Amino acid sequence: MPITTCVFDAYGTLFDVAAAARQAASEPAFAAIKDTWPQLAEHWRLKQLQYSWLRAVARSHTDFWEVTQNGLDWALEKTGHEGDPALRERLLALYWELQAYPEVPQMLRTLKDAGLNTAILSNGSPEMLDGAVNSAGIRDVLDVSLSVESVGIFKPDASVYDLVGTHFGCVKAEVLFVSSNGWDAAAATGYGFTTAWVNRAGEPMDRLPWTPARVLTDLTGIPQLAGL
Repeated sequence: MPITTCVFDAYGTLFDVAAAARQAASEPAFAAIKDTWPQLAEHWRLKQLQYSWLRAVARSHTDFWEVTQNGLDWALEKTGHEGDPALRERLLALYWELQAYPEVPQMLRTLKDAGLNTAILSNGSPEMLDGAVNSAGIRDVLDVSLSVESVGIFKPDASVYDLVGTHFGCVKAEVLFVSSNGWDAAAATGYGFTTAWVNRAGEPMDRLPWTPARVLTDLTGIPQLAGL
């Protein structure tokens, strides 16, 4: 069945989540993280994801902004910067201004010009997603940003993936789902979507019951996967 709908995870897929720490490290006021910002960014992202999984399993949902702050607080303590409230404030402010990866605008434009549906499906809260979409300047090439807040549980719960069919009225076989998280792409495969894992860092394949249909190093090949 032809692909009619291309759905993207947001953070790490369309938006560069390391950009906040990288930008802060370039500013004189935060020279303390000049050499350690990659570790800070990595810890922050990992804890953000881990806390979302734990909350999903425990059925203790909160919005992704709280999870993001919790993850940052852990990362700051881990890297020895928990006593710097100005750094914390700056990193959180920058998270609302994340930029898209360079290939994203043209890739989405190609999909839209071909008449395909385009969407974000994310753990992010609606407000966070609005901020990132606006900052990246890609609102005109996205039909909708679908947030887990409408179902009250984080990915990879199946009710999150259900949001795509509910919104677009499409069947699973019409959906190309793209994520930079191997576990997310794997779970979406098990759900029934055609999937692509954007493995920018060259990570090993997750040992899960399913595997992504395709593995890419960036998003430039998405239009071809969509049949264009």
